[in-house]
Amino acid sequence: MNEVSNLSNEIAEQEKAEFRNNVVDFEANLRQTEGSFIGDNAVCPLKHTFADGIYVREIFIPAGAVLVGKIHKHGHPNFLMSGEVEVVTEGGGAERLVAPLSMISSAGTKRVVYTITDTVWVTIHHNPTNTQDLAKLEKIVIADSYEDYEKFKKIESNKFVSLYKKIIKKLIS
Repeated sequence: MNEVSNLSNEIAEQEKAEFRNNVVDFEANLRQTEGSFIGDNAVCPLKHTFADGIYVREIFIPAGAVLVGKIHKHGHPNFLMSGEVEVVTEGGGAERLVAPLSMISSAGTKRVVYTITDTVWVTIHHNPTNTQDLAKLEKIVIADSYEDYEKFKKIESNKFVSLYKKIIKKLIS
């Protein structure tokens, strides 16, 4: 059974790597397309709001737009406030989402989105330092690449293990 499980895990890792490479290549090609845009702009304006420990990001996306989302370091709530979209993700494959809709994005999710209708999408992120500096928030919330995301996961995992060990030592001493 272990051989089957190992083979299954190996195939899943290969599929994950292939998906990630395809999304990165698609995004690079999209950036080279005439009329494409990146980030906050007149076509897809962003609205940023803040509460204690929370950063809320709202984007308007017009019908017919294609965009590639960023890689988020943490799981977070999403709200499709209005509109209808086709979305492709590593974990969910292709699916149609229709507002109103709430969902939780897993850490590491990167989406390719095609908007069927004008769309408003809201994401909510942890803002532990209460900064309103968008460049600093990006460093907290976003991984620049899948490689950076994997490094971040490893660092966070090591922090958790260290904390867990400290708690266990206190409990048994």
